[in-house]
Amino acid sequence: MIIQGHKVLYNNELQPAQVHIADDGDIAGVTLGYDKDLRLQTDELVIDAGHRIVMPGIVDAHVHVNEPGRTDWEGFETATKAAAAGGITTIIDMPLNCDPVTTSVKALEKKIPHAQAENRVNIAFWGGIVPGNQSEIKPMINKGVRGFKAFLIHSGIDEFPHCAEADLRAAYQELRGTKSVFLFHAEVDCGNTAPSDSESKHYKTFLDMRPEIMEVEAIKLVIKLCKEYQVRSHIVHLSAASALPIIRQAQKEGVPLTVETCHHYLTLASEDVPDGQTEYKCCPPIRSKKNQEALWEALKDETISMVVSDHSPCTSDLKMKEKGDFMKAWGGVAGLQLGLPLFWTSCRKRGIPVDKLAEYMSANTAKHAGLMRKVGNNAPGLRGDFVIFDPDQSFTVTKEMLHHKNKLSPYLGMTLYGVVETTIVGGAVAYHRETGFPGDNCGKVFLTFPAM
Repeated sequence: MIIQGHKVLYNNELQPAQVHIADDGDIAGVTLGYDKDLRLQTDELVIDAGHRIVMPGIVDAHVHVNEPGRTDWEGFETATKAAAAGGITTIIDMPLNCDPVTTSVKALEKKIPHAQAENRVNIAFWGGIVPGNQSEIKPMINKGVRGFKAFLIHSGIDEFPHCAEADLRAAYQELRGTKSVFLFHAEVDCGNTAPSDSESKHYKTFLDMRPEIMEVEAIKLVIKLCKEYQVRSHIVHLSAASALPIIRQAQKEGVPLTVETCHHYLTLASEDVPDGQTEYKCCPPIRSKKNQEALWEALKDETISMVVSDHSPCTSDLKMKEKGDFMKAWGGVAGLQLGLPLFWTSCRKRGIPVDKLAEYMSANTAKHAGLMRKVGNNAPGLRGDFVIFDPDQSFTVTKEMLHHKNKLSPYLGMTLYGVVETTIVGGAVAYHRETGFPGDNCGKVFLTFPAM
């Protein structure tokens, strides 16, 4: 296959180029220039992007697929379809809310066949750390797990209990000397009082229950332990801008700490959340516009270096839509397919170029998961994973266009820029806007580690 276009992202610059993909699905090389007669000069399949943008496929490092066990929430078939339709060529699956949770080799071995059966995109796995499972850490690394996630507060499901400081220290001891990474849902319980039922439809009630101090105090603990053990550590889905000063200081001091945020925190604001509309509920919560602006500034100065979906859908009954109860509804935003257009729509308004979009959503997320020698860039030898999209074409989000299993989403009705035309995974077309999902599964399940 040869992919050519006038706007191929290569060496951090949009330029005319041809990307040559070998029979094994890896990138063989890149030739600068555009040849309108290329199809007449070669027997290879030529995909001509014209003036659409060609860039490395998105690597979404925070996706809850939920299979096995809760496939009615989401599964590999629907998740990988949604990913491919959104220009995502690799997803890293979280260790919950599947059943069993991925906190042991045995549980991982139950999950792998499901991923291998439905892999329209590449798939890799995060493991989980819970009290008492530290002996599973190194065996799971040997099985290909990219890193490990822990909660510092109730996770939402009882089978994935949160860790105390002693549990974290035991895990850090096991992670020392590995090339793995320790991920944190960084909120701690600060003793907030539950509201009365009469207040539960108000988004402000829920927001007040999850104040920024919960994140700040949790991140202080992570920084303390990260300094002590010098193990790569990562804050998932940062929402609280008030934590940024201590994060910046830690990074300045050389603490091996990275941070991600999510599309919902960069796109949605608490002032605009209607009461009773529980599709907006997530933990940590969507905060104010002022807070949102501070997150964007942290992206610009690279305090935050990654943007992910934290796709976490559930069945409609668990969202309590009829009652509109923010306190009892499941917390999670469904939006896997929309990450690229969501982020590009905001980048476009703010004058942020495509090369930065690719850095935040492809290169940095691949590096974070120890996959930068496989995906996330267009260097020869890496997988031939690309997205071709029209940056100037807009569309309105409807339920009918979404491929993830449960369609309830706060993004319904929004107008976004960046229409995905074609997604290529390993040198094969995984998605095309007109023909859908041609051919067999073309993704790989990454089961070797380290890859750094």
